[in-house]
Amino acid sequence: MIKNHLSRILGERRWTQTKLAEMTGIRKSTIGDLYNEIAERISFDQLDRICEALDCDLSELLEYIPNQQRRTGEKLILEEHGNRKKKLS
Repeated sequence: MIKNHLSRILGERRWTQTKLAEMTGIRKSTIGDLYNEIAERISFDQLDRICEALDCDLSELLEYIPNQQRRTGEKLILEEHGNRKKKLS
């Protein structure tokens, strides 16, 4: 899983979500979703703006933590929407 540390970083710097939104031009609701760890996706451009505004490295903002149960390879989890098809045994 990907762990995002935006709330910790903003707290350490005593920045508000509003300040970060104003500094980056990213909607406050998007910053709020990241801050509360409910965002499902973010663009590279937004990550670039956040890192630039906070003067931090991407590895300070995001951390990869291996999943307890693998979701790839033989354990591949397929979704039932779009053009994805179930794996046939």
